[in-house]
Amino acid sequence: MTDFKELDPLLHQSLRLAVMSLLASVVSAEFVYLREKTGSTAGNLSVQLDKLQTAGYITIVKDFNGKKPRTSCAITPVGKAALATYVTALKTYIQL
Repeated sequence: MTDFKELDPLLHQSLRLAVMSLLASVVSAEFVYLREKTGSTAGNLSVQLDKLQTAGYITIVKDFNGKKPRTSCAITPVGKAALATYVTALKTYIQL
């Protein structure tokens, strides 16, 4: 019998997992890109990004492109490790 690993509840939520998966494959991503790729509302995405940032999984940088505000996100080393651990734990549930 396989020993099941505990799944990180922060990453087990679908929008947060989608954001982390997207950020794992890029250096950084703008808020608009993440909203479009996830199909999320701006409000919900903001809340979920804040939770990921509070956990230390991502960094959020707010600046301006000319006069237009821009928000960019990047996965941190802690976030990469958490995502890798989550994927490993998930594999204990799925026999591929």
